[in-house]
Amino acid sequence: MSEAERKIFFIFPGQGSQYRGMGSDLVGEFEAAREIFGRASEVVGYDMAELCFHDPDGQLDLTRYTQPALVTHQMACLASFRSLIGADQPVVPALAAGHSLGEYTALVAGGALSFEDAVTLVKHRGELMSEFGEGSMLATTLDLPSAAALAAKHYCAIGGCNLPDQTVIAGEDDDLDALTEDLTANYPRKRAFRLRTGGAFHTYLMVDAAKRFRSILAEAEFGALELAVLANYTGEAHESDAQAIRSRLFFQLFNPVRWLGCMTTALDKGIDTIVEFGGGIGKAEDPAEKRPNLEIMVKKTLKTRGQEATYLPAINAAGIHLAAEQLSGN
Repeated sequence: MSEAERKIFFIFPGQGSQYRGMGSDLVGEFEAAREIFGRASEVVGYDMAELCFHDPDGQLDLTRYTQPALVTHQMACLASFRSLIGADQPVVPALAAGHSLGEYTALVAGGALSFEDAVTLVKHRGELMSEFGEGSMLATTLDLPSAAALAAKHYCAIGGCNLPDQTVIAGEDDDLDALTEDLTANYPRKRAFRLRTGGAFHTYLMVDAAKRFRSILAEAEFGALELAVLANYTGEAHESDAQAIRSRLFFQLFNPVRWLGCMTTALDKGIDTIVEFGGGIGKAEDPAEKRPNLEIMVKKTLKTRGQEATYLPAINAAGIHLAAEQLSGN
């Protein structure tokens, strides 16, 4: 397959993929990454590199800081990748999508948002979700009908559907504790663990934050999309219309992330190459030793559907070099 024949899908992870040290490997090598971190610092009013690389005050896991930090790291990875590819023969994806917070970076990649406007939006979004949100989130290996029934019983709600057997439930902490006991007793073969989010995102507990965020979205400038970007709220492509994009981002705050729907849409369109930008998981602090956040979900979806696609994790300097080499042919 020639590079021109590839159907490429850019994806960006969400909250929970932040870690101290992210981006530190990029700024030493890529001018494009240094520029992104500098631009982010100007927008947020604090040293973004200091927060991401060293996190001296233990703020990186606080939602108000996590969200702009992750968008910055994702864009630093993407900008570094593009600098290696060069402008003469750019790698143009057919689609882009982000998981929850990552949708904002996907909209930047798709041309609908400037980087500065995306950082501004997620800065406000994170602040509002911190101030008006409450509760937490629980990742389970339940299917959606079982998870929905259990959630309703305990005043909780579905926060996301990642795989046919991976559903996220969110709610007040006491309600989630009771739900976890119920799950353990009645679904002994199923697993569950709390997520590093700091709130019951994408549920009714985010409605107050969403109401306040609506006026901020209304002031943001959205341009026409240059490529298809998938919406978490629908699992389908955004309309190339500013008001429609704003409404999808508004509803995304208090409705489940339909990541399985996004993956289904992408694969139905014949995607054969998937590149993940930014974030990282695993206990190691060295960016070179981090694992990509969305890889397991992507590969399980491919296996379930009996499809194949090249997966490239561009989440650190080494991965960015490898992705650029494979996609540019250089």
